[in-house]
Amino acid sequence: MAIPSDIKLRRKSNLLELQFGDELFQLPAEYLRVHSPSAEVRGHGPGQAQLQHGKIHVQLTGLEPQGNYALRLLFDDGHTSGIYTWDYLYDLGHQRELHWQNYLDALTKEGKSRDPEVSVVKFFNS
Repeated sequence: MAIPSDIKLRRKSNLLELQFGDELFQLPAEYLRVHSPSAEVRGHGPGQAQLQHGKIHVQLTGLEPQGNYALRLLFDDGHTSGIYTWDYLYDLGHQRELHWQNYLDALTKEGKSRDPEVSVVKFFNS
């Protein structure tokens, strides 16, 4: 199990900074919010995940230790139910580019936007 040696909430840059050995991960609030391990995001079973969209402006407002194994992250949109284990946070840091690209691809496929002020309209030729 990966355990961070240092954890910092960078409020000005809206990042969670995690040091795992010699690896430093800086994870943006939006990235963490859309990849929340909560049932609201993942669902309660296979095929029940809910694609999060419109979270580009979400702010990370706090964090709470959960025993010796995880953090609860607090966001300004009221989301507080995700418990991010050390292993999950390590994976989010280590596989950030892949997870982010998969998220962007899912948004495109579903016609959704990162910005809550933007509606995506698809035109079809007949």
